[in-house]
Amino acid sequence: MPNYKLTIQYDGTDYFGWQSQPDGNTVQDELIRAIEKITQTEINLIGSGRTDAAVHAIGQVANFKIENNLDIFQFEHALNSLIPSSIAIKNINEVDENFHSRFDAKKRSYLYLIAKNKNPFYSKYSYNYHSISKLNIFNLNELSKSLLGEHNFTSFCKRKTDTQNKVCNIYTARWRETKDFFIFKIEANRFLHGMVRTVVGTLLYANSKDLGPKYLLDTLEIEDREAGGEAVPAKGLFLFKVKY
Repeated sequence: MPNYKLTIQYDGTDYFGWQSQPDGNTVQDELIRAIEKITQTEINLIGSGRTDAAVHAIGQVANFKIENNLDIFQFEHALNSLIPSSIAIKNINEVDENFHSRFDAKKRSYLYLIAKNKNPFYSKYSYNYHSISKLNIFNLNELSKSLLGEHNFTSFCKRKTDTQNKVCNIYTARWRETKDFFIFKIEANRFLHGMVRTVVGTLLYANSKDLGPKYLLDTLEIEDREAGGEAVPAKGLFLFKVKY
């Protein structure tokens, strides 16, 4: 059966996240409605992972199977024409029938943006941190090194979760500074619910209080959400890339 892989971008501001749910409209809902309207076939659209309400994506990946072969060029054009302007299909290609966008993913990466100054064009896509003058790239990167490797991230995820395994392997955790932003990039084999926003919030807290890397290591070892910092706003978070 033909299996199609989609690479998707979206502005998550007005959505209740990626995954379909009874509480409100989601990105997955919009895509399923449009695909089923074009193909006149019920489909199961599988995403590489969930993004929370108001979180954005530059490189979300999803796949679905359908009995009939699609003209990819025409289908991509039709799909982009039907979905809201806040969602865009970057690419569609046919993949192996056994490809699964979630289970086959090896690495996922996120970006978090903190704006240096108030800007109406960035306000929906970055965090206006109240202590921007205290941000120190060197300190933030020294703190972030503590996250590298395999750790239990119970202290950095939401309490109410069905996920039993809280161990994640972090490959990259680093900050860089541009003219307009402080940008944090984190890459791992997997992420827990609310994990990236809490990691960023904890790093910002540690930096503001001049706490060293041991604070991060102790927070990891405690394995209690109460030990982690306050989660930063969702609007600055982007699912950047999924690697297979």
